[in-house]
Amino acid sequence: MIIEGKNSVYEALLAGTTFNKLVVQVGHHDELGENIITEAKERGIRISFSDKKLLDRLSESGRHQGFVAEVTEFVYSEVSDMKKLASDLGEQPFVVILDGIEDPHNLGSIIRTCECAGVHGIVIPKQRSALVNSTVLKVSAGAASHMKIAKVTNIHTEIEHLKKDGFWVYAAAMNGEVIYKTNCVGPIAIVIGNEGKGVSTLTRKLCDGLISLPQFGKINSLNAGSAASAIVYEIVRQRNFK
Repeated sequence: MIIEGKNSVYEALLAGTTFNKLVVQVGHHDELGENIITEAKERGIRISFSDKKLLDRLSESGRHQGFVAEVTEFVYSEVSDMKKLASDLGEQPFVVILDGIEDPHNLGSIIRTCECAGVHGIVIPKQRSALVNSTVLKVSAGAASHMKIAKVTNIHTEIEHLKKDGFWVYAAAMNGEVIYKTNCVGPIAIVIGNEGKGVSTLTRKLCDGLISLPQFGKINSLNAGSAASAIVYEIVRQRNFK
C-alpha cells in the first residue's frame, strides 16, 4: 500500500506502521519533513532520496508533498478491541458503524472526525463498502493509522452483539428523533448510512431508535461525512460538557 503526504506518512510512523521503504524528494524538507526523516532513520526504515519525477510516478493522488511510503496493508481490528480500549480509558464505549459508505473520501473524512472526537472504533462491512486504502489514509490526514477499524462480514450480527453487551444503537435517518433530545451518554453505537440510500431498512429495524439532525434550509439532506461529524460531536458534547 502507498501512503503519501507529510501528515499521513508521519502519523503512520508514529502509529508503528510497518514501512517497506520511504522515498523522499531531494531538498523538499521543512520541520515536519525533517521529523519524518529522523523518525524513519531511528526505526531503521530504508530511505531513498530522489527527484520529483520519481515521486510523481509513485504518487497515486499527485499530492505527495515530497514524501511517498510503501507500507504493509492496513491491519484491521476487532470490535472487542474497541470495547477494551474504552475500558482501559475508563470511558463509556462509543462506536460508529458505517452501513455501506462507498466513497473513500467520505470514509477518510469520517475516520478523521471520529479520531479527533475520541470515538473508540469504526465498523465497516466487508462487502459493498469502501475499504481502507491509500486514498482513505490520505484524506484522513493520517488518522486511520490511529483508529481501530473492524471489517466485518455482517453488520447486523455486530449490532445484535453490541445490544446484548448493553449498547444503545441508533441509526441516523431523516425521520428520526432530533439527536439533541436523545440521551447519548452511555455505551452507544451510531449507524451512518450509504451516501445515496441511507441506512438500510433491515438495519433500521435492528436499531433501538432513529436519530436525525434538524434542517431548516431548502436542501433536504447532508452528505454522510457532514452528518457523521455533527452527530459525533453532539455525542461528545453530551458526554463531556453537561
